[in-house]
Amino acid sequence: MSAQPANTDLLTIEIDGKPTQIRKGAMIIEAADAIGVPIPRFCYHPKLPIAANCRMCLVEVEMGGKPMPKPQPACATPVADGMKVKTRSESALKFQRDVMEFLLINHPLDCPICDQGGECELQDIALGYGRSVSRYTERKRTIADEDLGPLVATEMTRCIQCTRCVRFTSEIAGTYELGGMSRGDNLQIGTYIGKALETELSGNVIDVCPVGALTNKPFQFKARAWELIARPSIGYHDALGSNLWLHIRRGEVLRTVPRDNEAINECWLSDRDRYSHQGLYAADRLLAPEVKRNGRWQVTTWDDALATAVEMLQGIAGEDLGMLVHPAASNEEGDLLVRMARGLGCAHIDHRLRQLDFSDGAAAEPFALPVAQWSALRAALLVGANLRHDMPLLNHRLHQAVRKGARVHVLNPAHFPFNYRLAGEKVVAPHALVDALLALARAAVAEGAQAPAALAEAIDAAASEAADHDTMAALKSGQAAVVLGEAALTHPHASWLRALARFIAQATGATYAELPLGANAVGLSRLGVLPAAGGLDAQTMLAQPRRAYLLHGIEPPHDFADGARALAALRGARVVACTAFAPAALREVADVLLPIALLPETDATLVNVEGIAQTVPAGATAPGEAREGWKVLRALGGAMQLPGFEFEDLAGLRDGILARPVTPVRTGLAARAPVDGALTRLALWPIYRTDAVLRRAEALNAHPLNPDPAVRVHPQEAQRLGMVDGERVRVGGAELPLAVDPAVPPGAAWIAAAHDLTATLPPYGASITVSKA
Repeated sequence: MSAQPANTDLLTIEIDGKPTQIRKGAMIIEAADAIGVPIPRFCYHPKLPIAANCRMCLVEVEMGGKPMPKPQPACATPVADGMKVKTRSESALKFQRDVMEFLLINHPLDCPICDQGGECELQDIALGYGRSVSRYTERKRTIADEDLGPLVATEMTRCIQCTRCVRFTSEIAGTYELGGMSRGDNLQIGTYIGKALETELSGNVIDVCPVGALTNKPFQFKARAWELIARPSIGYHDALGSNLWLHIRRGEVLRTVPRDNEAINECWLSDRDRYSHQGLYAADRLLAPEVKRNGRWQVTTWDDALATAVEMLQGIAGEDLGMLVHPAASNEEGDLLVRMARGLGCAHIDHRLRQLDFSDGAAAEPFALPVAQWSALRAALLVGANLRHDMPLLNHRLHQAVRKGARVHVLNPAHFPFNYRLAGEKVVAPHALVDALLALARAAVAEGAQAPAALAEAIDAAASEAADHDTMAALKSGQAAVVLGEAALTHPHASWLRALARFIAQATGATYAELPLGANAVGLSRLGVLPAAGGLDAQTMLAQPRRAYLLHGIEPPHDFADGARALAALRGARVVACTAFAPAALREVADVLLPIALLPETDATLVNVEGIAQTVPAGATAPGEAREGWKVLRALGGAMQLPGFEFEDLAGLRDGILARPVTPVRTGLAARAPVDGALTRLALWPIYRTDAVLRRAEALNAHPLNPDPAVRVHPQEAQRLGMVDGERVRVGGAELPLAVDPAVPPGAAWIAAAHDLTATLPPYGASITVSKA
């Protein structure tokens, strides 16, 4: 038997008499954590760079049998072979107690009124290492607070200058918004100019803060930590499926915090997943079933509302019925909707509400590259992607890759503010996006790739530039990805962009990835919540109106690519709506409103961007008479005696769920018409307006990333129109302010979607006219 070679990357050290092996380059604190030896710390965080400025982790260290003359910070002292560490010796404990005393000198000791009370690292460590009486009698230092915006509350007198928040904003968020001002006992942490935090990950500074200096502003003074029950859940505002905890009191969600999952969201959470719970309790939340009779809404019983809905759906079934589903609906709801559609003979069912181009039958597909591996990419091409807003924590992975040397090239219809250095950027108007990608494909062909027959003529007619060849070289340099974001997938010629991006990825050996438009778009596509043979897609279903519609979880017109077309179709039809909210526009078009629970309030399964099905239990209690969506659909299907609705409980439902994958056509290409020279509308969903819950979250709506709607144009276009910044202008039937913005390319007008004033304007890619109001 041959001897196995020793692992030369491991070193042997001893901590409090316990021998252990640890990798070269590790710090003492990592080795101690690995074997369960507790070392107190404040500034150290495993996801942040080492600062070693709190000194709470001082320990005794021996090398070669000789003690080092001074105590060493365990977080910043690399291990060495044969090292002996003492964390609980009399000397080490004295060091730690002395540091604790210094840290508490200026602390206000206001635990009874601090939101961090009960879950505070300073409290915990002070209990073990602090004195019962302070020897400090001088006046304590106080610091004026900064207003960091509507999400993060400050009480900076409590700050112990650990700089975790500073390192988070610089190294993780990449925005460098916080820093240290002055020195010594005058050191303060802040923004210097008193501005709101604008990173989409700002709430994480609350989690990393070891004291009560930074706390959750919407949650402020709502409850104590020990009053809350933690329930596992997942984020449902993008397809990443971030793991989180809902903190519940008496059935109400009061706070949301991240749940560690290294493969998905690590220990972070985007602000829209953290603060959206405010939207659950909006004033227009539907609390009971309602039926419209003689033009007036009446609150009624579930039996009456279901009977009215059944009569309507059975009376207008088959070809005359359309079913539209929100892309965040759960697998359980999606499967029952498919069963209902088949039972009613309806082929018209779709969840792709924000897509305009269905020429290639595109449906959401999972990433081929696991999310955890995105931080190891060597290059990426982003097409129509504002990744910080499309999927914030996937952007974080790419940010980490750039810090390691990855090269990112972008092709976008506007300049989006990335939080990392770009290797190349091309910004063109929406109508020129396909031509710009054709130029990239021409560079691939020039370097030996074979163009597909359907694209060959268009590619040959394009002309590439030196920058296009640089992008090709980057994609061929190692592990790479070609990514299509929202601005590409909702484009009126998205089929061209998909086909060209797939070709470029294949030609360079890169991974191809599309960001799903909806939290469960991948799951609903797998289940076949798509048009059956001969069925109409979402846009055609509205362009060729049906006599009746079943809406599930949808808020018209905000959730549709063409809001005006959606309202026109719905106004002329009978509408049954399973909905959590009852806004005025929905009340106008609907005939029956059935209140359903939202994701935090229901047992649900969602499939994330990797294709991982994540099942979570109901956390909160649905308000009023609202019921879980699958229960409402079961009652509807059962009342109509449709096949597939014989199950008795959730387990029976899940046992009957079958994947019904629909293979996209992938060969069709949309017809491209010449542009008439007018401005082309760029319509993107703002980060905090992508669904009904976010649009009702008060703190997020007050955030700087959620500005009021405006017509944003390039200075050149403003000059051509003879208009100035701030002037009131008219587009369609809306009157909006003009914003002169060099981030918008000439030939385009960026008007954000999903606002009350903009939801019914001409859709993305449409030619629009801007005139003085």
